[in-house]
Amino acid sequence: MTNQWIERRKKDQYYKLAKLKGYRSRAAYKLLQTTRTYKLMLPGQKVVDLGSQPGGWLQIAREAVGPEGLVLGVDIKKIEPLPYPNVRLIEADIYSEDLPERIISELKGPADVVLSDLAPTIIGAWDVDHARQVDLARAALRILQEVLKRGGNAFIKLFHGPELRRFQDEADEFFEKSRLLKPKASRPESSEVYYLGLDFKMKWMPPEPKA
Repeated sequence: MTNQWIERRKKDQYYKLAKLKGYRSRAAYKLLQTTRTYKLMLPGQKVVDLGSQPGGWLQIAREAVGPEGLVLGVDIKKIEPLPYPNVRLIEADIYSEDLPERIISELKGPADVVLSDLAPTIIGAWDVDHARQVDLARAALRILQEVLKRGGNAFIKLFHGPELRRFQDEADEFFEKSRLLKPKASRPESSEVYYLGLDFKMKWMPPEPKA
């Protein structure tokens, strides 16, 4: 980390707010703003958070669904547990073939909402970073086809680039309504954008057990 980056973070209002509120990351406000505007998550729902480490989105999701809901975090890295009985964790690779089955098992049924803040290790080569980000978004799209119930919602991170529109067209086949958006909490210089899919059109079918 450079001194310039550290100084910029200290001045970041969302970084300060996250510290004040006890959220594990400033990214929590991206999800909070979207949830308030679009009613992305509702009390009593089941939510899957892909790429959930360090846990900021888990905190927002738990607040949104309340004590009657259930939140499941998935990440290849270890996530520090949250002190709530309705927040569960899976340590797994997003590309694992049996992951949809594990998600359904933990939730005891399909999800109402699938979140994905998955992101690659940024190397600074724009075309490579963009391609890797879209690949992760497609992995999230494949998973939600197996775990999301009809009428459910999705919120998926992407980077601007030539594959963005193609991904949007692919994802639009599964949702009645959609849009690309950049929450106010996203840094202005960031190329990130989020795909918001509302009202999943497909009928949920239990995933086939993997051999």
